[in-house]
Amino acid sequence: MDLVQLKMFCAVAECGSIVKAAEQLHRVPSNLTTRLKQLEDDVASPLFIREKQRLRLSPTGHDFLVYARKILQLSEEALQLGQSAEPSGTLTLGSLESVAATRLPALLSAYHQRYPAVQLSLVTGTSGEVLEGVVKGELAVALTDQPLPRADIVCGNHYHDRLVLITNPAHPPITAAQEVVGETFFAFRRSCSYRHRLEQWFAQAAVTPGPIMEIQSYHAMLACVAGGAGLAVIPQSLLSQLADRARVAVHQLPDSISQLHTGLIWRHEGESPNVRALSALMAEIYPNGEKPE
Repeated sequence: MDLVQLKMFCAVAECGSIVKAAEQLHRVPSNLTTRLKQLEDDVASPLFIREKQRLRLSPTGHDFLVYARKILQLSEEALQLGQSAEPSGTLTLGSLESVAATRLPALLSAYHQRYPAVQLSLVTGTSGEVLEGVVKGELAVALTDQPLPRADIVCGNHYHDRLVLITNPAHPPITAAQEVVGETFFAFRRSCSYRHRLEQWFAQAAVTPGPIMEIQSYHAMLACVAGGAGLAVIPQSLLSQLADRARVAVHQLPDSISQLHTGLIWRHEGESPNVRALSALMAEIYPNGEKPE
């Protein structure tokens, strides 16, 4: 097993086709077929389920892909260390949608100006999705609502924000979860930490929330709430930037639910000059986790 085989395997896993992967790698399909067969012999298990027009990862293949990506990432970082201690190459960054719309533009602009040799790539998703991306090695680093402590994850610099409850302006004041039992809420997918906090608010009050409707954007969420279709929770910093913020009423949540600590996370073995530079720059922009005015 060598790095070339791993690159071929990852390309085929992503393309679902030996022909497409061969085009991407500028090789002939027969070469990929032979090298993948050798890799499967080394692993002693099929890595793909072969169908007529497509290859799908086998259960073993899914697990192997995680390790293959980690090995390739580490090999690239090792080469970068040998060539230069200065940030260079690529940096794949994951981010929450709310962070990408508020804090990230200034951070990425400053990073690009200071380290122009680094090619930045941004992937947005829920907190659970970007955490999974870091764990699997698909993302080098991520900005997310910080997860529970994990042995394989480093939690770096962070800043503070606050989660608030928004309703139609005609809604009565809200001071407790019991006052909105049965009402509809809008939220992102189940892997969203803000949704988990909403559910935790109800759990602490020992009441059951009403229906939770999944929505794909904060702009749509705000429009639905303003129209009286339901309620939602949203970071205060994001709400302050939305043009239609005056169309909703804001209600405060308990500190245990509302206080957000959004920061950088990366794998222990994934710390590179690129990641260290981003962490140091974030410490400059948000010293001691302070929230900018």
